[in-house]
Amino acid sequence: MKAKYDALQQQSTWTLVPPPSDKPILGCKWTYKIKSLPNGQVECYKARLVALGYEQKFGINYNETFSPVAKMPTIRLLLKLFLHRQWPIYQLNISNAFLQGDLPDDIYMRQPPGFIDQTQPHAVCNSTSPSTD
Repeated sequence: MKAKYDALQQQSTWTLVPPPSDKPILGCKWTYKIKSLPNGQVECYKARLVALGYEQKFGINYNETFSPVAKMPTIRLLLKLFLHRQWPIYQLNISNAFLQGDLPDDIYMRQPPGFIDQTQPHAVCNSTSPSTD
């Protein structure tokens, strides 16, 4: 959890602001997963902070949704192309890939459980992307 929280902080994922009275504030929670090696041995323990998006309201704190996930037919096509042309195939993991995107909507979320800023315990996380104007 600490490593994930540090990555969120390093990416400036949010800034702490006073809670707005006219905007909904989402909750959040930690989810956990144990990654295992093929032999069953534990490879690592993973934690992910997720906003409780089911509390969002269309037109208030989101306008559209998009999930950048590759479809299996696309993966199969690429594998066939690589095999046919005898190209090498490499695998990689992009740590914190979803932290790289910009949110166009003004989102407010409670501070993560276990990581409440003691100097601003009532502040909330604001995901407003910096303006490019």
